Amino acid sequence: MSELIREKLKTSETKLLHLKTYLDIERKKERIGELEAAMANPDFWQDQEVSRKFLQEIKRLKSDVKPWEQYMKKVSETKEISSILENDEALIQSVTNELDALLKEIESLEFHTLLNGEFDPNDAILSINAGAGGTESCDWASMLLRMYSRWAERHGYQLKTMDMLAGEEAGIKNVTISIKGDFAYGYLKTESGVHRLVRISPFDANKRRHTSFAAVEVIAEIQDDAIITIPPDEIRIDTYRASGRGGQHVNVTDSAVRITHLPSGIAVQSQSERSQHQNKDVCMKLLKAKLYELKRKAQEEKAAKEYAQKQKIEWGSQIRSYVMHPYNMVKDHRTDFETGNVDAVMDGALDNFIHAYLKKMAAERGEGV
Repeated sequence: MSELIREKLKTSETKLLHLKTYLDIERKKERIGELEAAMANPDFWQDQEVSRKFLQEIKRLKSDVKPWEQYMKKVSETKEISSILENDEALIQSVTNELDALLKEIESLEFHTLLNGEFDPNDAILSINAGAGGTESCDWASMLLRMYSRWAERHGYQLKTMDMLAGEEAGIKNVTISIKGDFAYGYLKTESGVHRLVRISPFDANKRRHTSFAAVEVIAEIQDDAIITIPPDEIRIDTYRASGRGGQHVNVTDSAVRITHLPSGIAVQSQSERSQHQNKDVCMKLLKAKLYELKRKAQEEKAAKEYAQKQKIEWGSQIRSYVMHPYNMVKDHRTDFETGNVDAVMDGALDNFIHAYLKKMAAERGEGV
């Protein structure tokens, strides 16, 4: 066995043994066994709400246990192969490459441990609102929508538009999308804030440099109705005709729905579904998610203050800057992580920014592996 392979195997095994303790793998395996035994009961599926919660829990547990077991098995198999390696340079290089790939997968599992918030495993609801800058900012909002859409596609997530308002000349004024997939909220919660763009404007005949802003808000989709209850007398429901681009698919009924929560003033709307009833369901889901987010922030003094005194979507409040002129750079002002490959970021390459922020937050809480 080559010294390089021996060292990589040792590093892999050490990381996995540490993760075994940190992730409490043995306890989770026992819990999976308990859940699977309960699910084997013929009466288990009669209560859909209980069965749904069990399925969600077992899915979360296996998201840690299964990859850990697979990586340990891979280390064991590679040890056996490496013990009989001779001076076959091609085979040694192949095993070395496999170990490099395995270490990256283990690092990904290490990072996964940072997603330990109550609703991190949930689907996400992401809203983009154009800020100061007129047509420029509306175009910037549409660019951000494409960026998050591409990110979602890369991760195999399902994306659906819940509501959208087009800009007067170009782009979009605001849009709300649902992103469904494991830990969608855990990852995307890092994107909440003001995003700033600097570029030569395609709308300026004099080719001057413009600065545009858009605000991104990410909230977790809440599945448990017991977490947030909304009395009927606290909401006002308005219906209106859904807008369309014309042609045979124009909606000629008042199927679009807007729901206003009277105590908080929060308003949500949906026109993406075909029926008024479906749009109402979408609005209620969105409203509950927003109310829970408001409740969560109110429990934290600092966050509550930030919510009560929202920063304007303009200079000085951005979390990230995207500079396309006079140089290329995307920089996150919270972590100082930056890259010169603006095109890749705009095509959905956001993971390094997300990872950097989650690691920083974990370090500040004294967490992390």
